[in-house]
Formats: sequence, structure tokens, C-alpha cells
Amino acid sequence: MLKNIKSSFFQKLIFSHLDKIKSLEIIKYNKILQQKLNIDIRHYQALSGRYLIYESNGIGKIYYGENDTLLFEGEYKNGEKNGKGKEYNEFGVIIFEGEYLNGKRHGKGKECIGKKILFEGEYKNGKRNGKGKEYDIADESAVFEGEYLNGKMNGKGKFTIKDKLVFEGEFLEGKMIKEKAYDKNGNILYEDKGGNEKRRRLDFLSFHPEAKIFEGEYINCKKNGKGKEYFLSNGKLRFEGEYLDGKKNGKGKEYDMDGHLMFEGEYLDGKKWNGFGYDKSNRPIYELKNGNGIMKEFLTYDEEITFGTLLGFRYYFEGEYLNGKRNGKGKEYDEDTLIFEGEYLNGIKNGKGKKYNSLGKLIFEDEYFDDKRYGKGKEYCNGNLIFEGEYLYNYKIEGKEYINNKLVYEGEYLFNKKYNGKGYDENGILIYELINGNGKIKEYYENGELKFEGEYLNRKRNGKGKEYNDKGKLEFEGEYLNGKKYGKGKEYYENGELKFEGEYFDNKKKGKQYYRGKLQYEGEFVNGFKNGKGKLYSKGKLKYEGEFCGTPNGKGKEYNESGIIIFEGEYLDGKRNGKGKEYNDNGKLIYEGDYSNGIKVGKSKEKENDKLKYEAEYTNEENTYNCCANF
Repeated sequence: MLKNIKSSFFQKLIFSHLDKIKSLEIIKYNKILQQKLNIDIRHYQALSGRYLIYESNGIGKIYYGENDTLLFEGEYKNGEKNGKGKEYNEFGVIIFEGEYLNGKRHGKGKECIGKKILFEGEYKNGKRNGKGKEYDIADESAVFEGEYLNGKMNGKGKFTIKDKLVFEGEFLEGKMIKEKAYDKNGNILYEDKGGNEKRRRLDFLSFHPEAKIFEGEYINCKKNGKGKEYFLSNGKLRFEGEYLDGKKNGKGKEYDMDGHLMFEGEYLDGKKWNGFGYDKSNRPIYELKNGNGIMKEFLTYDEEITFGTLLGFRYYFEGEYLNGKRNGKGKEYDEDTLIFEGEYLNGIKNGKGKKYNSLGKLIFEDEYFDDKRYGKGKEYCNGNLIFEGEYLYNYKIEGKEYINNKLVYEGEYLFNKKYNGKGYDENGILIYELINGNGKIKEYYENGELKFEGEYLNRKRNGKGKEYNDKGKLEFEGEYLNGKKYGKGKEYYENGELKFEGEYFDNKKKGKQYYRGKLQYEGEFVNGFKNGKGKLYSKGKLKYEGEFCGTPNGKGKEYNESGIIIFEGEYLDGKRNGKGKEYNDNGKLIYEGDYSNGIKVGKSKEKENDKLKYEAEYTNEENTYNCCANF
């Protein structure tokens, strides 16, 4: 029985019970299920929601979207995550690994992006609680180590860069209340014991020391009264003015790293409210009245640090403000390059807008709602129209595609993929038709080159098809099942020569690999790498057969050009490693013993004409005898 159905998005949940190594598919995208639940899948373009199935125990996996991207895998008990598990983002990159209790992170765990660790420590009720370490994403040598409570720093903590102490102190609900700061030689820069007196301290952002120095008045551990901020790198004044409850409130002035006045006026709750903005020549360039008017925003020094750079103020936005938020027409920039121009409402994109790439070329012309494409829109590539149609929350739902200004498809989309429509060739002749994602189809790169042509079923590649690279060269031809290569197929080099032929299944394949027209390898592959049993060839002749894991790993045999065995034994990372036997070109045994990293080691026997010639011991370093001959 389905339990806790939430209609905001679709996922697939699979349980593999420990006592039977089998997978039971609980949810499957099909019309029968949709009819039972009274759901029209087209209404859920954004894929937001899940089905939680009846209480289950064992190993569970959650998948996202039509491509079955793994979101979670781990242990379940009573239908909840309990025990060890891993979380992934929508691109399949691991973002957390650790322990769970009653569906929440609980115990030890790591937050990460792939192999890059962001945090490791203790959790309770889904939040950081206890001891932990936090790493700067741009610099792994920058580490904060301390105590957490309900997801925030709370208690003692210290910050180091390359194992050198930068500061140590105490935190309360994520805010530092006491601290000592040190220079690169370990000398104390200053000590702040808290309180309401005038203080000088280092303000950090993202645990990076290159932020700013603040000097001013405090009340209840917050900035209150007059204060000044300085750039740490050159010591120049960055801001001077008034604060209230830790935010800029009242009169103030902002400066860039070169000392030029950028803004002078009044602040409210940390935002500019009344005043004038100036360029580097001290000329007024905008005016704000009660948070309204034409406004220019800048990425400040410490905001830049979040992205790993150390610059001063940088131009970011110019446009109309109302009640302290973007309202009306405006423009966004990346450095000096315009990347967006359009309309805003309550601080986010709403209305018509245009988006540009880093070279300043138009790539989208759309209508926006709640910061997402919603309504009519157009896409461009190198100035040429490639799509026009309608969007729903960033997803195409209906439209036309063009290549070199010629119509190649018109119809409906589902999850940004063609669903119901017709495709045309360059002469406008109908070449395929899709009905509910089924039929023959052609996919194209943005440069207009053919990407795929073949059969579709349920909006996925199913049946025969061909793949091409972005230069129009054939890369693969063969069979597909549920969007993946499955069955017989062939791969090609860019010059058209055969690269591989064989069979595909899941992420594995088995067959023959060629290079310059000659057989190079025959056997099994996993994720594109040699894995399992296989054979290596040189100039068309068998050179090695045995077990692989990228390179020879496990048991195997080597052959000479006449096809006679010259070695059989164990391998590790492509080298002889473990027990082995060598033979001469006539197939007679000449050595029996141990190997390490390709070198003979330990006690061994050497023979001649099937008779014992030596009993010897080899060293790993010199590969020489350590005892006398024994005839």
C-alpha cells in the first residue's frame, strides 16, 4: 500500500533485501500508475516530490528523474533511513556520507562535493552537533575546527591555514564572541575578550583571513555605534559610519581599495537607503531616496572571497529600486560584461528579460516568473535562433527548433525532451514523428551537427540508433534499451575506423577493441575500462590472457610471438606480483617462484631441461642470487 504520497515530484525507490540479492522495483513511470494515482505527468515539469512506499527494511536506493540519477543509497528500518548511507546531487555527485537515525543525519558524517570534503564531524537530528571540521572549498589547507550546536558554531573553535594557527576563540550561535588572532609567524595580532568596549577585530567570511578589519563600538557582542572597516591586504579604509545591532544603520561612507569614495549617505538594516554613488572621478552616478531610484550594486571584497578571488569592489548590477529591492528595469554584469537585462519584481526576475554569454552574445530572450523562465521565449547560438516556444518553470513545454534558420522540429516537450511532434530535414520534408515519446527521432548539437538518430519509446532511446560527435562523425551504432546502450553495437574512431564491436548491458560491455584496424583487446569492460576476463593482442597476435581491472590484475598468462606460454601467474597493476612460473620459447619451465612489483623475490627454483639447476633467494632491491648454485 502506498504511504505518504506527495504530488510535488517523482522519484523511484528500490529496496534490495539483504537476504536475497534482488531488487524489487516499487515505483515505475508508466501510464497505469499515473491513472491509478490520477496524475498527469506533464503537470510536473520540475520533478519535485517523491513517493514514500510502505515500511521496509534493508538496503534502499532513491532515484531522480527519467534518467534514474541516484540520489540516495543506504540502510532503511521501518521505512526510514537508519544506519549508514550516501546522498548525491541531481548530477550524481556524492554530497554526504554518514549515519542516519529516523530519516535524519545522526552520528558521524561528511559533507562533500565529490572527493572534496567540506565538513566532517558529528550530527544530531539532521544538523551539525558536536565536534567538527570545516574546510575552505577553494583551499583545503584552510580548516576550521571546533564545536557546533544546532548547525551553528557554538563553543570553542580555531582556524588554521597549512597547520598554522590564524585565530582561536569562542562562538555563540554562529557568532564569534571572544578571539585571538595571530600573524604568519605565530605572534598575537590582537586579543578580543568580548564586552561593550571599543574593539578592533578581524571579520572573517567563509573562514578566509583575507577579509576585513573592523574597529569600533560594541554592545552585547554586536557592532553598535560608530565604526570603521579596513581592507586587510593594504590597510586602507573601506567603510566608516554608524551601526545598529551588527548592521550598518545611519550615516556612512564606502571606499574602494584605491581609496575612491563610492557611496555616501544613509543605511537602513545594512542596505543603502538615501545617498549618492560616485565613480572613480568622484562624479555622482546615481541617487537613492528611501531605497528607491536608480541603483548600482557591487560585489564587495569579502563577497568576492566566497568565489575564491581577492578583488575590491566590482560592478555587478545597475537598475531601479523600490523599497530597497530591485524593482523595474535592470542589468547584471560579470566584471564588465553584460550577462542579463530585463525586469524585476521584489528583488527577483519577473517579466521580460535577455541573457548573454561571457562574450556578450545573446543566448536567451524570455519571460520570467519568480526568477524562472515562464511563458514565451527564444534561444540563440552564435546569433542564430535555435528554439522558440513556451516554458514552464525553466522547462520547455511546446515550441519549434531550428538549425541554420531552418525548421527541424515542432511540437511538445516533456522534461525538455521532444514528446509529441514532427521532425523535418533541411528541405522541409517530414522525416519522423513522435507520439508520446515514441517513434524515430533526431537530436542535434547547438552547432547544428547531428547528435543522435534512431528509435524512441517512452521518451527514451529504445531500439536501433546512431550517435555522432559534435563534428558530425559517427561514434556509435547499435541497440538501446531505456535510454542506454543495450545489445549489439559498434564504436568508431573519428577517422571512421572501427574501435569496438560487441554487446552492451547496463554499464558493461563485452567484445573486441581495435586500433588502426588490428585487434587490440578482446574481453569484458565496466564503465569503459577493461574489467573481468580478457585477452591482449600485439600486431594481431595473442600477448596476454587473464583477469583485468584496468590493467592485468589477478591470474594471467603471457605468450611469445609463436603463441607459446612464457609466463603464468599473478599480476597487480599490470606487473607480475605473487606466485609465477616462467618458460622458455620452447615451453620448458625455467623458473618458479615469487614476484613483487615485476621483480623476482624470495626463495625460488630454476630449471634446465626439466631438471633443477638452482635453488636461490632473490632480494627485491638487486634481483641477484643470495646463495650458491646447487647442481
